[in-house]
Amino acid sequence: MIFRFCAIVPLLLLYSAVSCQDVTVYQFLQDDSLLKQQYLNTTLKKKDQLLASVGKEYAKDYKEIYKRQFASIGEIWSSGRPVTATRAHQYLQSIVKKVMDGNPELKDNDARVVFTRDWWPNAASMGDGTIIINAGLVTGLDNEAEIAFVVCHELAHYYLEHTPKSIAKWVKLQNSEEFKAEVKRLSKEQYRVNAQLNELLKGISFDTRSHSRDNEIEADRYAFHFLKNSGYDCEGMNSCLDKLDKIDDNLFIAPVNLERVFNFTSYPFNQKWIREETAIFSAMKTGDTELTQAQKDSLKTHPDCSHRKAMVADSILAVKGRGKNFQVDSLYLQTLKQEFTLEIMEQSYRDENLGRNLYFAITYLNTHPDDPLAVYSIARALNDLYMVQRDHKLGYTIDSEKRSNPPEYNKLLRMLSKIRLGELSELAWNFAKQHEPFMKTYPGYLELVETARSNRQP
Repeated sequence: MIFRFCAIVPLLLLYSAVSCQDVTVYQFLQDDSLLKQQYLNTTLKKKDQLLASVGKEYAKDYKEIYKRQFASIGEIWSSGRPVTATRAHQYLQSIVKKVMDGNPELKDNDARVVFTRDWWPNAASMGDGTIIINAGLVTGLDNEAEIAFVVCHELAHYYLEHTPKSIAKWVKLQNSEEFKAEVKRLSKEQYRVNAQLNELLKGISFDTRSHSRDNEIEADRYAFHFLKNSGYDCEGMNSCLDKLDKIDDNLFIAPVNLERVFNFTSYPFNQKWIREETAIFSAMKTGDTELTQAQKDSLKTHPDCSHRKAMVADSILAVKGRGKNFQVDSLYLQTLKQEFTLEIMEQSYRDENLGRNLYFAITYLNTHPDDPLAVYSIARALNDLYMVQRDHKLGYTIDSEKRSNPPEYNKLLRMLSKIRLGELSELAWNFAKQHEPFMKTYPGYLELVETARSNRQP
């Protein structure tokens, strides 16, 4: 489903902000499409070279994995997720250059490093030289040294060929006699065959994670070396790992204040929308349903950060006081973080996750009262939610309320799942109408008001 019936006008504009009479219109980052195509072409060329180099042994397995791997990478470059807008991209490339210039072994490295608009706090080396650093991670960092550590860490994965080595290990494992024998044994079982197969695959998955963690430690050692030689303060490695250890727990914890945002004189907020039904959600509270600490750690985006810190603590202490937190631009990072906050919000809408888009818009409005883009985004999301609920497609556009979600995000999801169609239309109308006086000059807002009005049920 594509929600383009009320496409946001500022998407067509450039990067900086301009005034539209008395309302400021934020202008989203404009990407360099030619650069993205160039990066995609490089990826496709590498795919062809790799497929052509596959030997006879396990050729089918390797080719299947490579095709999946490069399909995923190609999807990234073909999407609107990578940030190739001039200033943001050049800023990142300047940091990458500091690392490359300080480490001769990286001289011929062909890595292509980009920011993405993705909300989750992560970075990844995709194995072909594509390295992505998500906006959701950047917004949680405080200086260039921390960004440089992320760059160094992902470059280390690529330099050490961790992805091809992991693929080779996986192929050999699934073709081993032990693995085949276990699968054959389970196939003869009469009871719980699927469950036992899942347990077998789960065990392999956890072994893979453990191996990956070994790779993380090795990548950290090389990252320290790269960072030290780049001129950045290696304390950035410490502080970044500290943040990564907590960053998963800090997602979606900002208060939504729904009772204030959606409370109107003519249509008061209804507490039943967010009331938790004990009978329905009791499973979320019982002790035997809680994940163990080991399971929680295995599911974290950045596991074992405290252990990783301990492994490099002496090395970092030995160079304490050397290097700088900033070498490129000490002011621009704050601007970039602000831009990325808005890019994340809009990317959630492009990804057709209206619940997440609405969460980011509401929490931004709470910290930036009467922000025009936040108001526009909320009004647009409410209208869209009305339409998908009317068409019985709401479940495709919002996440499910679940135990692993933070309470504030669950509160919003609960409201969206419990509110009735007529109530939603009134909510959308009252919100749009309340902000109309100062938003009427904002491109496209009056159309949102009219849509909300026409959706009201008699």
